[in-house]
Amino acid sequence: MAMIAGKIGAGVAAAPSVRVGDERLIKLTASAATKVSGLLTKQGRPQGVLRVAVVGGGCSGLQYKMDLQDSPQNRDILVESAGVRVVVDPKSALYVTGSELDYVDALQEGGFKVKNPNAATSCSCGESFSA
Repeated sequence: MAMIAGKIGAGVAAAPSVRVGDERLIKLTASAATKVSGLLTKQGRPQGVLRVAVVGGGCSGLQYKMDLQDSPQNRDILVESAGVRVVVDPKSALYVTGSELDYVDALQEGGFKVKNPNAATSCSCGESFSA
């Protein structure tokens, strides 16, 4: 009997451990929230999350990576901003604290824009920064 119980328990994944943050970590403008909500709905996951991460690369050493996902992952920090759930991993949180994510609908220089008070410098293309 112990063997059967062990097999049943082994297949059940534990719920991810997620911390709840607030807009002091990251904030979305109304324009960004509308765009993200529309993209999540279009992908068939209206209850999904926007992942914002900072990874190495780009002209200035660090760049933003954004992805739409079904749910938060283990150790994520979850922030609800303008009706959108945003997740940030603890390492990226060090770089994005206080940032604002905006969306500009324009042919030239349009798209998502991050206003980051931690960025010491940024490149001319606006895609990377250094802290």
